[in-house]
Amino acid sequence: MKILIYGLGLIGGSMARAIKFYTDNEVVGYDIDPDSVKKAVLVGAVDEVLTDFSKISECDVVLIATYPSPSIDFINQHAAKIKHDALVIDLGGIKRNICKAGFTAADRYSFHFIGGHPMAGTQFSGFTYSKENLFRGATMVLVPKAGEDIKVLEHAKQLFDKIGFDAVNFTNADAHDEIIAYTSQLAHILSNAYVKSPTAQRHRGFSAGSFRDLTRVAHLNEDMWTELFMENRDNLIPEVDRLIHYLTEYSDALKAEDSEKLKQLLRDGKLKKLETERQNS
Repeated sequence: MKILIYGLGLIGGSMARAIKFYTDNEVVGYDIDPDSVKKAVLVGAVDEVLTDFSKISECDVVLIATYPSPSIDFINQHAAKIKHDALVIDLGGIKRNICKAGFTAADRYSFHFIGGHPMAGTQFSGFTYSKENLFRGATMVLVPKAGEDIKVLEHAKQLFDKIGFDAVNFTNADAHDEIIAYTSQLAHILSNAYVKSPTAQRHRGFSAGSFRDLTRVAHLNEDMWTELFMENRDNLIPEVDRLIHYLTEYSDALKAEDSEKLKQLLRDGKLKKLETERQNS
C-alpha cells in the first residue's frame, strides 16, 4: 500500500517513521520545508518525495498532517487527483471545518474521508522531534461521516493499530471539538499564561513535578495553536471563562482570609478529580 503523508512535522514525521518501522507500506512524503523533507529521506522515513501532485492518484491512503487552513486548501486544490476509493485522513486538532470540506469532496470525487486526531505529541514541533514510537499506547480519535462503510473504518483502525495506538475511538466533529477545547486547548492556554509570572524566572531549586507538569506545554507552536484556538473559539471561550470564575473563587477566599471557604473549594476540586477518574476508568 502506498501512503502519502502531506506535512512532515512532529505528527506527520512520526507517522512516516512509525509506518516504515512497524509496517511494510511505502511512504510518499511532502512538506513545504525542504529541510524537513531532506531529514525524512535521510533517516528513511519516506521512500519517495512528492514533487508532482498528479501522482497523488497513485496513493491508496493520504494522511494530511498540517495546520487547519492548509489542510482544507489541500483538499480543495487536490481532491480531483485522489484515487477512487482511496482513504484520506487528516491529523489535525480541530474537526468541524476540515470534516465539512473533506466529506463534501469525498462525495464528489468518490474517495473516503475521515477526520482524525492522534492524542499524542510533545511540546516541541518539527520533523527533528518526530519518532516512530510517539503513538505507542496513545488513543486515535476518528470522525467518519454518518453511514461510512464499516470496511473503511476497519481499514483505518487496522493501520493505526499496527503503528502502536492503544485504542481507536469514533465520534462526531461537534463532540470532538467541544471536548478537545477542555482536554487540550484550555490546558495549553493555562500553561502558557502560568509561566508569564515573574516568579517563573526564579523557580530553580524550588520546583518539582507539579511545576514541570503544568509548564510543559507552554512551549508551543504559536502559529498552529492560534489557528486551532480561533477555529474552535465558540467552544474554548466558555472553558476559559469558567476557569477564570473558579480561579476568582480561590482568590476571593484568600483575600477574605476565609479558611473554611478555601478548604471547601479544595475539597470540591479533589472530589471532582476522584469522580472524573471513576467515570473514565
